Amino acid sequence: MTASADLLADIVSDVDGVFLFSPTGSMYDEYCEAEDAPVVVASENDHDAERYVDLPLEFDNVRDRIRFGIEGAMDQDYCAEGDVIACAVGVFDDPIDGVIRTPVTESIHTGIYDLFANSRADPNVVRDVFDVAIELGKKGQKGKPVGALFVVGDAGKVMNKSRPLSYNPFEKSHVHVGDPIVNVMLKEFSRLDGAFVISDSGKIVSAYRYLEPGAEGVDIPKGLGARHMAGGAITRDTNAIAIVLSESDGLVRAFKGGSLILELDPEEY
Repeated sequence: MTASADLLADIVSDVDGVFLFSPTGSMYDEYCEAEDAPVVVASENDHDAERYVDLPLEFDNVRDRIRFGIEGAMDQDYCAEGDVIACAVGVFDDPIDGVIRTPVTESIHTGIYDLFANSRADPNVVRDVFDVAIELGKKGQKGKPVGALFVVGDAGKVMNKSRPLSYNPFEKSHVHVGDPIVNVMLKEFSRLDGAFVISDSGKIVSAYRYLEPGAEGVDIPKGLGARHMAGGAITRDTNAIAIVLSESDGLVRAFKGGSLILELDPEEY
């Protein structure tokens, strides 16, 4: 047991900080009694932690969860490039059942945190749109894979840079993403061409929009098609973000400022 204890001690020795991912109340209190205040990364600040990073998605992929937490901490000056962090995180069913030692590098700063914290749209709206895209990616439409494009925020400018492909079923409605009935409607309409346009507050402004900005200067990986190019281009020319479900590979991708900043596999959520 001595060798095991020494090995585990090495993982947390000489670290510059400790991150607790969704800790229980007792775990947080016990840690604070023994050490300096940790950085808490969770969906709610239930413990009134002084240093807190909001986690708008559960990120079942532990690597994505840690990357998001560290990026949020970097943006709030809780840690800096070159630091070494011990991340106490849940890998299986327990709230926290593992400790991962990781350096803070500039490569971690991908823009994922910025997507939620510094977008025009309400973070809850961004999360709700992700939920729709992820569920649609898991189930498809009538058992078949589908693609979809959601443009979130800066809706007035997005509408000016697009044109209708068909009648807009949301033109005179006041429905918002996140409502279970509305989400069913979004999934049904997703099988048709065009983008959904959603306001900062979550109001569905339009469906069936053809996005018209040019593709010059858009940074997307090779192999992605017109839907991704359109999503990237509209975020370059507006303050919107684009969330794209790929019909070909089933992945959900997010664009901001003309660049791809997040890629998720729906089956991992």
